[in-house]
Amino acid sequence: MIRENMDRVRERILSACARSSRNPNEITLVAVTKTHPAKVIKEAFEAGVKDIGENRVQEALRKFLELATTNYQLPTINWHLLGHLQTNKVKPAVKMFDLIQSLDSLKLALEIEKEAGKIDKIQDCLIEVKTSFEETKSGAAEENLLPLLEGIKGLKHVRIKGLMTIAPYGTDARPYFRKLYALREKLGAITFPESIGFGILSMGMTGDFETAIEEGSTMVRIGRAIFGERV
Repeated sequence: MIRENMDRVRERILSACARSSRNPNEITLVAVTKTHPAKVIKEAFEAGVKDIGENRVQEALRKFLELATTNYQLPTINWHLLGHLQTNKVKPAVKMFDLIQSLDSLKLALEIEKEAGKIDKIQDCLIEVKTSFEETKSGAAEENLLPLLEGIKGLKHVRIKGLMTIAPYGTDARPYFRKLYALREKLGAITFPESIGFGILSMGMTGDFETAIEEGSTMVRIGRAIFGERV
């Protein structure tokens, strides 16, 4: 089932790219395995997925360790943390994740800097931006982005690779994706150190990833369309 679902998702990505004159090779698909068992990661990998997304550190660690017992392709899987990261979970997160997509405060950046420094790692991150007024959504407010980047630019173990946002559920996502794209263009015109870049725009999930691609997304996070409903 997962392979067939992957094929359908890839076809939808190709169609969205064709409509918007995008190169499909510009789009990274992150398969979101939250609430699903570790075995689905194996199935997804065998269907061609190299990027796995998880929302919670502890759940991801359990799956990582389960796969590690058989040394299942761990070196070739890119692990993405998508959910809100608490400072007390930074240490294990830095050890496991290749890309933390939910950096939203200087306090969190400083904690990542500290823990990444301990293991001599440069931790790749995206800044999560709150593009809506939903109280339940995490992310840095637009007016706080420049102060946040100013605070981050001197850090030696934190590398900013781009921006991430989550559009409000059940609404037209296009305005929120356009807003993030415009923010990326605005920030891209400012000179920052090499450790801060905006090449990645992570936006779009199962319900709105085609719209996100049409609005410039370079990374989509898809769970339900690949793995079905949560278990």
